[in-house]
Amino acid sequence: MPIKTKTTPKKEKVIGEKPKKKVIKKVAASHKKEAIQEVIPEIIKEPVKIHKAIEHKPVKDAGIWSTGKRKTAIARIQLFKNGNGEITVNNKKFKDYFPYFELQNIVLSPLCLTNQEKSFNFRIMIKGGGFKSQAEAVRLGISQALVALDPECRKTLKTVKFLTRDSRVKERKKPGLKRARRAPQWNKR
Repeated sequence: MPIKTKTTPKKEKVIGEKPKKKVIKKVAASHKKEAIQEVIPEIIKEPVKIHKAIEHKPVKDAGIWSTGKRKTAIARIQLFKNGNGEITVNNKKFKDYFPYFELQNIVLSPLCLTNQEKSFNFRIMIKGGGFKSQAEAVRLGISQALVALDPECRKTLKTVKFLTRDSRVKERKKPGLKRARRAPQWNKR
């Protein structure tokens, strides 16, 4: 064990141990290129091979993407041209995911207004919210996709307010209250 001796009140000096020095090789400017070429692996020498491996291929008929939101529900819609009216929601059939007639009408209403029920196929992914808010989010997304495909549909969908996001969200609970505004029951005695 090394012996410690005090030289100053702030610093301690250790006797018996030598500090290790890092050995750094200095290379002359003319020899730097040769030294670097020895160190660099062969992958970096040929960057052309790297670029060929990352090459992306274009996707055929990727469709038109749009997003619809309502409360906490978010729906991502992909519209495919030249379809037969098939709609899949979260990898399920449309009528299995929305079993109620009212919700099916909400989703199909932009297609019925523009007379395009059997013209396109849709693939829809939904997260969050309840069934009604999910259906309204899908309606907004489908309306936006139809307008992106054919701008002439905009006038008919705008008059029925299918292109407007319903921004009403549940109000937050306040401290001292039961809900956002509901006060606790008052007791006289």
